[in-house]
Amino acid sequence: MFATAAYETLLVDIPRPHVARIRLNREKQMNAYNWRMSQELQAAIALYRDEDDLRAVVLAGAGTRAFCTGGDISASDPQHRDKVRAAPMGSGREMRDGMQPVLSLLRRIDKPSVALIEGYAVAGGLALALACDFRFAGPAARFGDTSGRFGLLPDEGGAWLFPRFMGYDRALKMTLMHEIYDARTAFRLGLVTELVEGDLAARTLEFCEGLAAQAPLAVRMAKTMMQRALKSSFESSLVDAQLAVMITNPSQDVREGGQAFREKRAPNFQGR
Repeated sequence: MFATAAYETLLVDIPRPHVARIRLNREKQMNAYNWRMSQELQAAIALYRDEDDLRAVVLAGAGTRAFCTGGDISASDPQHRDKVRAAPMGSGREMRDGMQPVLSLLRRIDKPSVALIEGYAVAGGLALALACDFRFAGPAARFGDTSGRFGLLPDEGGAWLFPRFMGYDRALKMTLMHEIYDARTAFRLGLVTELVEGDLAARTLEFCEGLAAQAPLAVRMAKTMMQRALKSSFESSLVDAQLAVMITNPSQDVREGGQAFREKRAPNFQGR
């Protein structure tokens, strides 16, 4: 079960009904990920995906200094580092089995994800935030790609994600020049969904409660349809819609939605 799972580098809980929360818990390292965190993130996101009672997830960082600053380049895990370096094609395999599957999971699951961003979301941390469906940020948040400062690459998925949110020229400039933007600039560039001046955690959870109150089947099918539509033709998207309504239209949720409208009350969707 999601709420009872124990992790070394994550904090997981259910702060509101049907809303899961995953917090990166390496505050002293500004929530930079290591191998252990990448494995635990895969496990936690998969649990969220598979528990039907959970309808939205918040991804956040412990503390206020950082959401995530990418991979931990310190010697905090020298045994794993030396093992990777000694293996044939070890660095590539580390990415393939480490953080890349985390971002793939976030983009592939058919339930919504929301990044709550305080402090820095840079390099792989920015890619992680962009892999979520929504990004809510406070005014002190900072965004950018610092990987090149260390001779590294946007290898967690940033090379695909950054241009799609910012445009090719801005994304390449950010990466090559190691730029970091304040929250307002990031919002203007399209990296932030909502800039929150007040209580960021409360506003993010309020939004997730709103997501969780929607018809689960419709939410999941709508996300799937839009993800596929980004990579397909208009005609293919229409066919996807034809197939999707064969699942949603006969559902109990559609009947409940209609009855609630007639009775002038809020619907109680069950995802069936």
